Amino acid sequence: MKVVLQRSRKASVTVDGQITGAIEQGYVLLVGITNGDTQADADYLANKIAKMRLWEDADGKMNHSIMDHGGAILSVSQFTLYADTRKGNRPSFIEAARPEEAKPMWDYFNETLRNLGLSVETGVFGAMMDVQLMNAGPVTIIIESK
Repeated sequence: MKVVLQRSRKASVTVDGQITGAIEQGYVLLVGITNGDTQADADYLANKIAKMRLWEDADGKMNHSIMDHGGAILSVSQFTLYADTRKGNRPSFIEAARPEEAKPMWDYFNETLRNLGLSVETGVFGAMMDVQLMNAGPVTIIIESK
């Protein structure tokens, strides 16, 4: 699994003109799932994200996690994170898990974040989504389970 984490002041996902998920401050997670990912991968990433210290303390140092600081998560499935661009100009997506594998894994990942006490909003798996995001920092981190 691969996650692009963006710290945000405000974010939302719209599908067919309807907002499907929206948060104030927190994290926007672009979540890619590859062939062979397991629940252990999702558990690792959920725990890492919940505990990662990306919020400033009183001295301006990144010392607080989202659990300490507060905030919500907007999780967006994104198979294009596994694009292979080494040959030609058209990316290959064969490393991205098939939808029948990826959707249950994405759902499990989101539920694991909720079980850690985080508020999680989502996009719609497989849909064409418009994502609005106001970065905070900006802080953007790429996290992989393997």
